[in-house]
Amino acid sequence: MNDIQAAGRPAVGGPQDLFYSTANTVGLPRIVRGENIYVWDDQGRRLADVSSGAIVSNIGQGNERVLRAMYEQGKKLSFSYVRVSRHDPNSDLSEKLAKLAGPGYERCHFTSGGSEANEMAIKFCRQYAYATGQTRKTRVISCMPSYHGGTLGTIAVTGDLDFAPVYGDMVTFSAKVPSPFTYRVPQGHTAETYALECARQLETTIVELGPENVLCFIFEPVGGLSTGANVPPAAYFREIRRICSRYGVFLVFDEVMAGAGRTGKFLAADHWPEAKPDLIVLAKGLAAGYTPLGAVLAPARLVDELASLTGFNLAHTYNANPITCAGACAVLDETVESRLVENAASMGRYMFSQLRELAATSPIIGDVRGKGFLCAIELVKNKDTKEMLAPHVRAADRVRQIAMEHGMLIYARRTSGGRFGEWFMASPPLITTQSQVDEIVAGIGATLGDLTDELHRANAL
Repeated sequence: MNDIQAAGRPAVGGPQDLFYSTANTVGLPRIVRGENIYVWDDQGRRLADVSSGAIVSNIGQGNERVLRAMYEQGKKLSFSYVRVSRHDPNSDLSEKLAKLAGPGYERCHFTSGGSEANEMAIKFCRQYAYATGQTRKTRVISCMPSYHGGTLGTIAVTGDLDFAPVYGDMVTFSAKVPSPFTYRVPQGHTAETYALECARQLETTIVELGPENVLCFIFEPVGGLSTGANVPPAAYFREIRRICSRYGVFLVFDEVMAGAGRTGKFLAADHWPEAKPDLIVLAKGLAAGYTPLGAVLAPARLVDELASLTGFNLAHTYNANPITCAGACAVLDETVESRLVENAASMGRYMFSQLRELAATSPIIGDVRGKGFLCAIELVKNKDTKEMLAPHVRAADRVRQIAMEHGMLIYARRTSGGRFGEWFMASPPLITTQSQVDEIVAGIGATLGDLTDELHRANAL
């Protein structure tokens, strides 16, 4: 036996996580099947999918309607390349999605996932600017922290302090402005005054860079893992819309996690209709894990104008392929007919009320935040001072490990080295019922109780 095999790593093959840090892969279960909001590992243990995988599985596991639609489409037409042909599933999905998105988003550009879609949105903005004579517009502004993807292009706009040392010599990073956090704000500020200060810094950055050079501002309206489902005050949305309109800067909402009904509205942007973005990016829940899919939603007036000039001629091989489009059509039909957006709103409110009751009795829950079924729980050492837990505690990863002992699979990993806080996602599938919410909240309570005891034993509280 060689050293690799002795360490439990196969000499050939193995799962994807062999590429990840061994410190972050302790105790990963081997999942063999799924049904409804549950998955089972190879030991027969049932786990509630508390975070919908990575905020993906909106309609749960094993939906026969979706699987049948993909199978039937595959028998009829398995592949057609969008640069040389058209097909009905592409047109059908565009129409369904545009009608759900509403006026201003009549055109849909499909990709193979969120990173690719975010990059396509930025490239669309650039192509439009170039085609209309605004050739100097190349600078992108984003938030610190934030997450927009794992390609080199989206790493450049992602706000993660751990990326710069590795990729800084390879990419041109976007200009960064502060994320409008609502829990841990600078002294002398409320959540609203700090949000307005963050918006002011956006305007200052645009002016400093020169409006003629600034292409777009990309922002997560309800945060994902990078900010722990942070939801800025409404005033922030009004202000960034005003600023971007004033200086001719595209406003792009990254709704890879927040879109497709998860926040209790089909688009997270619908919560703030007075701050409508120019482009919206969707992925994850759009196809609910049944097939890789992302989308850029854009107004017909921009797409059609650009088509008459240079066109936006970029495509990847699997963009808008028939099987994926057919599957996503079925996901959207299931979402609408089963009223899953409404369920995310009502059950999300119930889950928040239960989690806040739990927070009142837990010494380590600092904040519970989010919208609908996009929720995060922030962990702290001291609730009064909001002091963070020490990095060596690896609190988020311990939550993941302990949760499995209580029948739950949780998405939790530290971002930006934990410099902005540490949290985990409580974002179950949109099909989750009240009794399942009760089960999840009880499991989170038991998990955090065990973690609290562990922290006390380690003198970490």
